Amino acid sequence: MDSKQLWDACLGELELTLTKANFTTWFKHTFILECKDGGVTVGVPNAFTKTWMENKYHQKIFKSLQQITEGQVKRVDFKVAPFSKREIVSVPDPTTPSAEKVEPTPPPPSPKPVTATIIRAKPVVVPKPPVTPVLNPRHTFDTFVVGKKTELAYAACRAVSESPATIYNPLFIYGGVGLGKTHLMQAVGNAILQKFADKNILYAPCETFTNEYIKSVTIGQADTFKNKYRSVDVLLVDDIQFLAGKEGTQEAFFHTFNFLHQSNKQIVISSDRPPKAIPTLEDRLVSRFEWGMIVDVGAPDLETRIAILNTKCKEKNIHLEDTIIQYIATAVQNNIRELEGALNRVVAATQLTNTRPTVDSVKGLLSSIVQLPKRGAITAKQVLVAVAEYYNITVEALTGESRKKELVMSRQVAMYIMREEMSASYPTIGQELGGRDHTTAMHAFNKIHQDLMTNDKLVQDVTLIKQKIYL
Repeated sequence: MDSKQLWDACLGELELTLTKANFTTWFKHTFILECKDGGVTVGVPNAFTKTWMENKYHQKIFKSLQQITEGQVKRVDFKVAPFSKREIVSVPDPTTPSAEKVEPTPPPPSPKPVTATIIRAKPVVVPKPPVTPVLNPRHTFDTFVVGKKTELAYAACRAVSESPATIYNPLFIYGGVGLGKTHLMQAVGNAILQKFADKNILYAPCETFTNEYIKSVTIGQADTFKNKYRSVDVLLVDDIQFLAGKEGTQEAFFHTFNFLHQSNKQIVISSDRPPKAIPTLEDRLVSRFEWGMIVDVGAPDLETRIAILNTKCKEKNIHLEDTIIQYIATAVQNNIRELEGALNRVVAATQLTNTRPTVDSVKGLLSSIVQLPKRGAITAKQVLVAVAEYYNITVEALTGESRKKELVMSRQVAMYIMREEMSASYPTIGQELGGRDHTTAMHAFNKIHQDLMTNDKLVQDVTLIKQKIYL
């Protein structure tokens, strides 16, 4: 067995335990650099990947290599090395531990290396008009509270800000409404401005990009539009899901993306869902969004919500008792924006009335937020429409007889939401979904309920669908 075969076997086992996004992000361009005296050195593309491997995947890699070599691997190290330095070396056969070391067969003389590994064409000189990045100065890494569901996204954003266009390009951040995507994206911009004062940074919501493109076509100033978006060093585009269905704007963004990427400029994109889940988005854009790194921002857990509230209290220079903080964090769970809104309401009320807040008074102040939306206040039709729109299918297909995998999954999600949000009976749910048996609805609810405990993507989907229903 040589080093390539050993690493391929190890990757094969690891792939079964990781999501496709994580596996591709962290193990692409990794290889065994050296096998010597019971130690294996794994080559990784950059320092950020090295740190992440050491902290997150060291134990899994070590156990896998030990199992494959029947205990001959005693330690695993990581070292930054380009993939081009990969050499295939022999690995002692575990079935013959006493065998002599086999010297690796020297590779045949290779032809002169072609200098076109990466062709850096002389960049097209585009006049650089001064671009004012509309960045909120409060959106920095220091003011972002890191939780379990945002740890990876935060680390990736920090890495990009320290070395733009060299580590993860593009960086694609996705997550539900009000979970911190814009904060992280603008924190990248603010950090780059602080470290590289000469960098030209542009932050633009997708709606702004679309409106400016339409205006440039209407008044015949396409070159002005191109110069604005192609003359930047860092482009931050928020809510890219709004490109869906806009063919002309997708074409414009495609060429802008290509120009910047080929010019070695950093691109950061945010969305409420991963690239493949954005309906009617062209395949060529989906593939480009997946070139770099995709990270998700999940809903904060209770501890993170408490930490966020404490941080906001310090910023506002106010003090609230722990019991009040605990109540607000427990009562408002949907997103950080609502959490901060609830805190602002409590602070404003206590300052205007010049009173000391108590748990009972806070309950009264937040009663409208906590009680709405009420369970059962929605209809089955609203659920079906929201699920169909989210998965880009028709209501007829959702309630029809087809057993296609994607339809079965969306059907089960609809059944789960009806039971969870409407407290509908299983026979009623089955009837709404095309006259199905109540046992089908029961199975669907139990399956989705179980999958939500382990499937972060499904959690994201259900959360976004609920938001569509209630907004």
